[in-house]
Amino acid sequence: YLDSIRKVPNAIILNSSKWLNQVCIQTIDPAALAKINGFSFVKKTEAIAPAAAPGLPPVASLKFPKESGTVLGLPPVIAGVNGISVNYYDYGSSLGQVHIHEGEYLHNLGFRGEGMVIAVLDAGFLNFKTNQIFDSLRANNQILGEYDYVKNETSTNEDHPHGAWCLSVLAANKQGSMVGTAPKAKYWLLRTEDAATEFPIEEQNWAVAAEFADSVGADIITSSLGYTNFDNPAYNHTYAQRDGNTTIITRAADLAAKKGLLVTNSAGNDGDNGSDVKFVAAPADGDSVLTIGATDINGNIAGFSSWGPNGAGKLKPNVVSVGLNAIVASSGSGLPTPLNGTSFANPNLCGLVACLWQAFPEFSNMEIIDAVQKSANKFQTPDFRYGYGIPNMKNAFDILQGIRELRSLQIDQILGENYIKAYPVPFKNNLTLLLKAPMAGRANLMLINAAGATIETKTIDVQAGMVYTIEFSKAPLISNGVYTIYFTDGKNIKSVRVVRQ
Repeated sequence: YLDSIRKVPNAIILNSSKWLNQVCIQTIDPAALAKINGFSFVKKTEAIAPAAAPGLPPVASLKFPKESGTVLGLPPVIAGVNGISVNYYDYGSSLGQVHIHEGEYLHNLGFRGEGMVIAVLDAGFLNFKTNQIFDSLRANNQILGEYDYVKNETSTNEDHPHGAWCLSVLAANKQGSMVGTAPKAKYWLLRTEDAATEFPIEEQNWAVAAEFADSVGADIITSSLGYTNFDNPAYNHTYAQRDGNTTIITRAADLAAKKGLLVTNSAGNDGDNGSDVKFVAAPADGDSVLTIGATDINGNIAGFSSWGPNGAGKLKPNVVSVGLNAIVASSGSGLPTPLNGTSFANPNLCGLVACLWQAFPEFSNMEIIDAVQKSANKFQTPDFRYGYGIPNMKNAFDILQGIRELRSLQIDQILGENYIKAYPVPFKNNLTLLLKAPMAGRANLMLINAAGATIETKTIDVQAGMVYTIEFSKAPLISNGVYTIYFTDGKNIKSVRVVRQ
């Protein structure tokens, strides 16, 4: 299909999305568009940006209106919390926004983001290659790569500072000055938003970047972007369209979650708008998106924080974090600076969610979100301003630990004296392996037929005593017969006989 479109004169392919089964092209030739519409495999075409900037008042000039001005006065720094006189990190100015979630509890236990990969989708990451606040990221090779989907080039360092501000809330590691919520995680920096204009092509960029994030093994997508109104009002998303299932970006976000990524997004900064723009933007309306509103350091809702519900009546935001007088790093000096926006509430909580998932890697993305919501202070009485409220990481840890212990007891009963078991036996379509890792390291699994040919291989990193479920995706495609699953971790070897019928 793409080859056919490439052969059309005067049409340039900008990017394509397998998830959404669509391609983004650029053309000013009506004949080219007519030819493309004539292909049998093309269902429809629709404009998502002009070939040249129109003479319309730009919405984008106010893209980050509440996030570009400094607010005077730093939030108070808290000295000593939870009976711990010295935390692992000296958070400096950022302690308050970490402590509102008792995030230091995870850091003190050793969960600081190691092993987690976070894709940050934003408008640019100005000066991240030289800003002192990211010294440790550069020294430890924690930036895995970058890409600019707006310009289709590899550099994001010279673009808008908004992404760098958000990254600092996640990844800063300047003891005594500012420490982010996931300072040991690794990051992909992906520019999808053109801050100079506002058109739906940016949603297409986001979808393609999300697919890329999945392909390179990201665990989390975090995005402090939102779309309601555009430079051309014909493209505007109505409140009804912000229903969790309609816009390009929201469908992509939910597909990412379906693939197993955990997606967090800012709620939006239009809570004080008199129209229905005050309700959460896309993709914050997504069913499977952890949507984060903004409070001050004392937990009071920020007036600008966008309201729920989404256009279908679903509770939004899911939770809230500090976004009023939030501490970010200046894109010039790297010094702590207070700014406003749900854009900063989002990464503040996202980093702690990454640390929580690091502690409980056997849980799914949606199970982690569920624990975060249940840990929050308004879980029993949610509303459309706070959602479930302010999550508490110690509570979330305890919730997941309790589930882990219960599952371990149940699994021990299932496994008996074994550490590996396949089910169901016999199987018809789906084949799952239950593994309680006997040692830490890399586990290798092979599904082999009676002739000794390998049907499928799986390789996973495991921790001793942790329980893993492994799905064999090719099982529904194989013929009836006897098969063997071989397991090895470099020391232990085990085989399990299975039958398909």
